[in-house]
Amino acid sequence: MERERRRLAAILSADVVGYSRLMEADESGTLAAFKRHREDLLDPRIKHHDGRIVGTAGDGLIAEFVRNHLRMCQYQKDADRWLDGYRKAGIAV
Repeated sequence: MERERRRLAAILSADVVGYSRLMEADESGTLAAFKRHREDLLDPRIKHHDGRIVGTAGDGLIAEFVRNHLRMCQYQKDADRWLDGYRKAGIAV
């Protein structure tokens, strides 16, 4: 029988605070701002910490970090600073 392969990973789940309210007030402006925020801040930071986005839905995203435990810990410290405007559903190792 083949042995199951496991790996340690940190998982980030985040969504925008007040997204429905923002969309109601200014849909095109909210979408443009969200796209800029993803392209300029979130995506590069996730990549910088050796992560990858594994799923998105509307204003939410799920990212995985599998490199090593020290990078995951550093990511977790940094996330609180650069996730301004996002509500964290959880970061778990």
